[in-house]
Amino acid sequence: MGRAFVYVIVGGGVAAGYAALEFTKRGVPPGELCIISEEPVAPYERPALSKGYLLPEAPARLPSFHTCVGANQERLTPKWYNEHGIELVLGTRVKSADVRRKTLVTATGETISYKILIIATGARALKLEEFGLSGSDAENVCYLRDLADANRLVNVMKSCSGGNAVVIGGGYIGMECAASLVINKINVTMVFPEAHCMARLFTPKIASYYEEYYKSKGVKFVKGTVLLSFDMDSNGKVVAVNLRDGNRLPTDMVVVGIGIRPNTSLFEGQLTLEKGGIKVTGRLQSSNSSVYAVGDVAAFPLKLLGETRRLEHVDSARKSAKHAVAAIMEPDKTDEFDYLPFFYSRVFTLSWQFYGDNVGEVVHYGNFSGTTFGAYWVNKGRLVGSFLEGGTKEEYEAIAKATRLQPVVEDLAELETQGLGFALAVSQKPLPSTPVDGKTVPGLVLGKSLYPLHATAGVILAASIAAFAYWYGRRRRRW
Repeated sequence: MGRAFVYVIVGGGVAAGYAALEFTKRGVPPGELCIISEEPVAPYERPALSKGYLLPEAPARLPSFHTCVGANQERLTPKWYNEHGIELVLGTRVKSADVRRKTLVTATGETISYKILIIATGARALKLEEFGLSGSDAENVCYLRDLADANRLVNVMKSCSGGNAVVIGGGYIGMECAASLVINKINVTMVFPEAHCMARLFTPKIASYYEEYYKSKGVKFVKGTVLLSFDMDSNGKVVAVNLRDGNRLPTDMVVVGIGIRPNTSLFEGQLTLEKGGIKVTGRLQSSNSSVYAVGDVAAFPLKLLGETRRLEHVDSARKSAKHAVAAIMEPDKTDEFDYLPFFYSRVFTLSWQFYGDNVGEVVHYGNFSGTTFGAYWVNKGRLVGSFLEGGTKEEYEAIAKATRLQPVVEDLAELETQGLGFALAVSQKPLPSTPVDGKTVPGLVLGKSLYPLHATAGVILAASIAAFAYWYGRRRRRW
């Protein structure tokens, strides 16, 4: 028993939906594309699960956030896949893969063969058991990675209104779930081992702003320690969280957000792995020429930074999926994937965006007691990262463009003074080129040493104009 397709996508998350749309735009005939997903629903926008899905009033529900509404494109409902002749194999786990024979075997025993495979298996949430802790199976301990997790979390929140919740983890899931719990009138204590929230991205100064805002909403923070054990009642529910620092936190529910791991097990020993994911080229092609990888599971060359990265974010999933399809369908017309790392979040009334890389020296700017502020990261004399809270669409576009251009910055104090104005200025005009480390990069040099140069250039220009006017006048008299 088996079926054969030209193209198969294994994994039914965000990347699968965007890849499917790109395939149809490029004219893939009906019957040639298949998507295999463990989830029982068509691909959807995963960020909705930690945002709109958890709201107590008018919560987001399918089909409203099927892909690809997150990029203001078509909403790909099951009907859409059917109309375009795309086979959706839902609620089905792939138990083995053979990339040499180009076959997949599902848990039901069906063999599905392909000519081209796109791996979009994403990642799974890390569980407490992986750190030697028990209790994940308690009915009031929640994770958040897929729709089933979100439904469980919603049900537990409804049963705990007015009660207490402990959030384990201070990253994306921890911060966004904590905000949703507060909105659902639940008292929240966040626990994480780092010195501040969002430690992989935020500086202490940026983190302090968000922590103070959360505190104003009633959130408590216990930092620099980790979960040690749970106290359970006779029904197997968690009633308290015990921390390594000796704290005991009575609770009605627990949300765990301690990271994710790429789903690579099907392909270990068959494809080259790197950075915890599947290593691919600039065309998202793996070490096997008939296999591509996209989204959270792909470790790809990041041209802008000159190194291989694996990025865990929806924007990367969307864009890498589209690029892989382009590389498959029109290889001669498709350049290497040139991605600008992008991360964002929306909590309460706050909204921030980050572009690039958070390495080098940090320059903060703006009003940290207000609603709009940001930061730049300068590495080896160039702008490599930009963060902005409370910006407009145009301002976010400006920091994105400035970060991609990587202008030279020589004077950090002047950069701090200019603040957001620097990105706005850079984004509004093309830049000359300046050699840096043997490469040509955009050359808007920001430094005090420029001012004397500007004055000298002005004098030279004025003298040149005067000389030309004198020469031109004499020429006209000859004519």
